[in-house]
Amino acid sequence: MQFNTMLKTIPALLIGATLSQAALAADIKLGVAEALTGPAAKYGVAIKNGFTLASEEINAKGGVNGDKLALVIEDEQGKKEEAINVFKKLIFQDKVLAVFGPTLSNSAFAADPIANAAKVVVFGTSNTADGITAMGPFTFRNSVMEADVLPVTVKAAVKHFGIKKVAVIYGNDDAFTKSGYDVFKATLEHQKIPVTTTEAYAKGDVDFKAQLTKIKAGNPDAIVCSCLAEEAANIILQTRALGMKQPFIGGNGLNSPKLFEIAKDAGDNTLMGSPWSAENQTPANKAFITAYKAKFGADPDQFAAQAYDAMYIVADALKNVKLSGNLAKDRDALRAALPAVKIDGATGKFAFRAAPAVAGKQVGFDADQEAIVNIAKGGKFVLLK
Repeated sequence: MQFNTMLKTIPALLIGATLSQAALAADIKLGVAEALTGPAAKYGVAIKNGFTLASEEINAKGGVNGDKLALVIEDEQGKKEEAINVFKKLIFQDKVLAVFGPTLSNSAFAADPIANAAKVVVFGTSNTADGITAMGPFTFRNSVMEADVLPVTVKAAVKHFGIKKVAVIYGNDDAFTKSGYDVFKATLEHQKIPVTTTEAYAKGDVDFKAQLTKIKAGNPDAIVCSCLAEEAANIILQTRALGMKQPFIGGNGLNSPKLFEIAKDAGDNTLMGSPWSAENQTPANKAFITAYKAKFGADPDQFAAQAYDAMYIVADALKNVKLSGNLAKDRDALRAALPAVKIDGATGKFAFRAAPAVAGKQVGFDADQEAIVNIAKGGKFVLLK
């Protein structure tokens, strides 16, 4: 080979080698099915932001084993029918490796069976109702169950406020609020706290005066509210308008800026249990909050933090998965790798625990994480001292 010919050939060889290396890298497609419009968007948008921030951080550091994470984001609108449609699209059309979501437990009960039937990991970051992980072995969640959080919250409230009796109000047509009510009812019975009255409402209700008037007549020391943030805020405001000053006790559905946008300082002295607090001063949480504010110009909430951690949990599992290009095998390999993951994230130390078997059959995995009790002061939640 002549010298000039060699000079021309060497760059071509180098380019070919670079292209071959680039061809080895691939996108890892992950589905994100969240409520980006509708009433549940107050949770879903924050969740999407958490996923986006984490995936960008992971990709900036080289991705996972050289592969980049690619999010395929769909709006399931907080509706069961739409969640089903979105899951089908992500799994069968987009051929994602796994699906995050949906936002509400109601939608999860409708859509998660589709993922399990297709043998695709479905990872909930905001589904806390009982029975979610019983739907199959491909169901995972890092959202701490109400059954783990609410007993701790009630015990702290009784001690903090000297509570002797409570009233209860809850949404009776939503899987999350109904499950929360069931846990509150069992907790109050176990802790021997009398209930003066129990009132219910339906999704979409805005006038709670009839229920609250009955609650007022019982003169409880506190009001237990198994509600989503918007309904809880309106209930709190209408309670104060009736001259009632009782503190509220709620689950993580209250842990949204929406509560204070509507209720403002009227929400003070509301107690809420959650795995996350903005006041948690761990390095991981401080870094998350700083990065979130810088990117989105707003404070993160619990749901953004859980989504952020969930992306890192999946990325950690994928480090131990040798992707083959066979989608069915890769989906199963991710499911097999996930249970062993342990991280120290924005929500603190996290690990999975296997959900109890159903009729002798293996089911999914729940979060093994401790609850933090927060109290509302000055229009925000702070750690209960």
